[in-house]
Amino acid sequence: MTRPKIRITLIDQKGPHGCHRGHKIGDSYDFDTERGELCPMAMHVAFPYVDILRYGGSIPGNEPGTAVFCCPDVDTINVFRIEVIQPDENEGNEGLKS
Repeated sequence: MTRPKIRITLIDQKGPHGCHRGHKIGDSYDFDTERGELCPMAMHVAFPYVDILRYGGSIPGNEPGTAVFCCPDVDTINVFRIEVIQPDENEGNEGLKS
């Protein structure tokens, strides 16, 4: 069994300042190939959710295969969605970053 791909997408910004890392709403990252482009603070929060979803778990209050979290930077408060990408969705989706 292969691990499913994971996509992390910035879906909202709630803080009073723009992202210090330059992330914009709609930016998407493939966890396996582009995680180095994601802010380290956000990645630190995302990792446990990625692990849970990738290995078949679910996050209470979220749709199956998804998790929503925010970065810990109180000035920015970027809101991200993590999605498990099923194998048939991966075909032709090289470079998920918008």
